[in-house]
Amino acid sequence: MIDKALLLLKEQLNVALSTPVTGEATVAAEDVVVFADGDKLDPISFRLGAVTAMLVNVDQEPILREANPYARVASDGTSYLTHPNVRLNLNVIFVACYKQYEESLGQLSRIISFFQEKPVFDSATVPAMPDGIDRLSVELLTLPLPEQNELWGTLRATYQPSLLYRVRTLVFRDQNAKPSVRVTTASIETKQVAPAKP
Repeated sequence: MIDKALLLLKEQLNVALSTPVTGEATVAAEDVVVFADGDKLDPISFRLGAVTAMLVNVDQEPILREANPYARVASDGTSYLTHPNVRLNLNVIFVACYKQYEESLGQLSRIISFFQEKPVFDSATVPAMPDGIDRLSVELLTLPLPEQNELWGTLRATYQPSLLYRVRTLVFRDQNAKPSVRVTTASIETKQVAPAKP
């Protein structure tokens, strides 16, 4: 599902960045937004003339938890026993690498504008949402300089113009949930106890 979420963002950004500012659509020979090459990750290498999208962190969403994480109720009222949902946030970096520095900055500006206009992806805004993904929201993250330095040190790369976004929230659901036994009536047995003799 992580792959589907990143592919969705990549495809949506490619459509936006392949359209000139004048509004006339053109067919690009290559994608503007690409993923990092799997064989060029150590040290990492960014494709010249493109925006590279790369997952840099996955963290679990601690806030959105059900009252009873082991039970679900279907639309027909049936109760199910299940394992708790796993809710993940993805931190994705977009690195613009162009010969002309101002072109890198221009692409970053267009990415900011795109996500500002379309911060939420769901079936209402994207008719072909991937299976298993109900909704994604995107927000810009601003790291303090020491953390940025640490991130680029971890990537073992020279700093390039880039943006870091948090993508919320991927929900992994238990696919093997089992119907629970519904309790319809309860009976209590009582015994007559003889009073104790004095």
